[in-house]
Amino acid sequence: MRGNLEGAHRIMAFPSVPWRRSANQTFLSKYSHHHIAVFLLTFFSYALLHASRKTFSNVKVSISSQWTPLFVNTSVFLEEPEEIWQSNHLFPNSVTATLFLGLLDSIFLFSYAVGLFISGMIGDRLNMRLVLSFGMCSSALVMFIFGTVTEWLHFYNKIFYCTLWIFNGLLQSTCWPCVVAIMGNWFGKAGRGFIFGLWSACASVGNILGAFLASSVLRYGYEYSFLVTASVQFAGGLVIFFGLLTSPKEVGFPEPVEDENGGSEEDAHRPLISSDSDEEEQGYSVQCADTVRAPQAIGFLQACCLPGVLLYSLAYACLKLVNYSFFFWLPFYLSNNFDWKEAEADQLSIWYDVGGIIGGTVQGLISDVLRKRAPVLTVSLVLAVGSLYGYSRCPNNKPINAVIMTVTGFFIGGPSNMISSAISADLGRQDIIKDSSEALATVTGIVDGTGSIGAAVGQYLVSLIQDQLGWIWVFYFFILMTSLTVVFIAPLLVQEISMLLRERRSRIVSG
Repeated sequence: MRGNLEGAHRIMAFPSVPWRRSANQTFLSKYSHHHIAVFLLTFFSYALLHASRKTFSNVKVSISSQWTPLFVNTSVFLEEPEEIWQSNHLFPNSVTATLFLGLLDSIFLFSYAVGLFISGMIGDRLNMRLVLSFGMCSSALVMFIFGTVTEWLHFYNKIFYCTLWIFNGLLQSTCWPCVVAIMGNWFGKAGRGFIFGLWSACASVGNILGAFLASSVLRYGYEYSFLVTASVQFAGGLVIFFGLLTSPKEVGFPEPVEDENGGSEEDAHRPLISSDSDEEEQGYSVQCADTVRAPQAIGFLQACCLPGVLLYSLAYACLKLVNYSFFFWLPFYLSNNFDWKEAEADQLSIWYDVGGIIGGTVQGLISDVLRKRAPVLTVSLVLAVGSLYGYSRCPNNKPINAVIMTVTGFFIGGPSNMISSAISADLGRQDIIKDSSEALATVTGIVDGTGSIGAAVGQYLVSLIQDQLGWIWVFYFFILMTSLTVVFIAPLLVQEISMLLRERRSRIVSG
């Protein structure tokens, strides 16, 4: 029976598209059309989730206007009967409305963080295609109820909004550990920094898409922004359900392996975790069982104790706080601080994501060349401190603002993308667990979950600091958090620099 199944797998395989290629072929030639399909499907699935999140941040001014009585509202640009407007407001002024919006951001991120710790373990135990599809479709329904149905029915209730946002955070948390694990199943460590750096732009592309979709229909009312993005996300969940392959073994391909010729294909993460031998990692699939012995999913505490997991998790908590503060508050800041129209602020905020896309790809490629992650992260974060200070002093000029915003996105968004994708995949595929455990989704959930806790605390602090001290102190807070990120990475930086020096001495002696 087993022989028949293995024969069937060989029949299902596509002999014209071999898994491995000779060393003289190009870097991309070793990937089949299945790899491209998995890359694109996972990329756009998470991009659609971020598009729906971006919708909320992009319509905050409109929501605040709707929740505030007319006689204190100075940003009204929707025409509605005065008696309806006055009878449905939630807050006496825009200040309390802004604080509640910050609270909603924190509620979402706290529930998202809790969900990540759970979803990572679920992803290592269940079919990740089903988990991902369920999370996308159900989250889309929650977004539709939150932003569209409540406005159509003129139903405004703080407890109801908070409850929906808790469910939204839990449901969206099912997606990131799954897409990272699926990518890890299909793509080995050879060139992972570049591939995952390019792929991790999905969040930034989603932000751009969300800003475009939200601003394009905002003039009809913010409820239509939620309607459009929720509909697109739900459709994307259906595509994932019918089209995504979670592992190469589903089409009869063997597990991903590293290039046996060494060189640039050497294990990119080994110096981060171990200073032992130069032994090459044997690739394996997280989702599908080995033909001889099915690996057991690793426990939560075991995953936390893996080398590098806690340090990168704490670093990401500080960095994601800054990155998500830009994500949630940048359009509001531009509109509030410079008195720009909301649609103009939405469109200008795209440049931060453009910088993040370029930063993640370029820095991932550099880390592949060096075969070290921490030095690249450290340099970028030190430069990020300067760019944050410069952006806090940015004049009321849109071209200048866009340029400095792009630079800031490069140095903040780039390292954030690396930690959440390539480095999480490295941490979940260490030599000490490669033969016995499935850990990639669990480790990804821990890293991103810890980061989301930091981001959740930060969103409410941003609204408080802005209200009490002004926006300039918000940027000082960002500088402090970025500096703490460097502090947490410092032990890994020392370890990797020591490894680089030993490798250099070894080459000199052998040469």
